[in-house]
Amino acid sequence: MNEARASGAWVIFATFICAYLLAVLPFPLWAEWARPEWVALVLIYWVVALPQRVGIVVAFSAGLMLDLIEGAVLGQNAFSLSVVACLALVMYQRLRVFNLWQQAGVVFMLLGIHQMLCQWIQNLTSAGAQSLLFLLPALVGAALWPGVLLFLRHLRRSLHVH
Repeated sequence: MNEARASGAWVIFATFICAYLLAVLPFPLWAEWARPEWVALVLIYWVVALPQRVGIVVAFSAGLMLDLIEGAVLGQNAFSLSVVACLALVMYQRLRVFNLWQQAGVVFMLLGIHQMLCQWIQNLTSAGAQSLLFLLPALVGAALWPGVLLFLRHLRRSLHVH
C-alpha cells in the first residue's frame, strides 16, 4: 500500500515537472501573451481529482517553485496559486458533476483570478501590463482544459493514482 501511495505521489510530481517545462518553453514573440498557465491547470486538475492529497500546501510550494523558475516576485505565484487551490477545494464536488465546457468556464474564472492576482502584484512593483491582454492565458487555458482533463484523468486511472 505504501508503494502505491509513493508511485501516486511520483506521478503528481512528474506532471508538475512537465507543467514547469511547458511554462518556460520558448514561445514565438507574437504568441507570448497567449502562453497558458500550465502549472495552474495541472494544480486545478489534481485539487479536483484528489483533494485529500493536493491542496493549499502543494499549491503554495508549486507557486514558489514557479516564482523561482520564472524569476517573478517571490511569493507572487505562491499566493495566487494558493487562492486558486482554496477556491477549487471549496467547489471541487460541484466541478466534478459539470460537463467539460461548464468546467472550462469555471477554470477560466480560476485562471482569471490567478492572472489578476499576479497582475496586481506586478502593478505594485510597476511591472504590470497596461492592457487586458494579461487575461489571454486564462482564455487559452480554459480552451485547453478539456484536453488537459482527459489526458491527466487517463494518466491517473492507468497508473492507479488514488
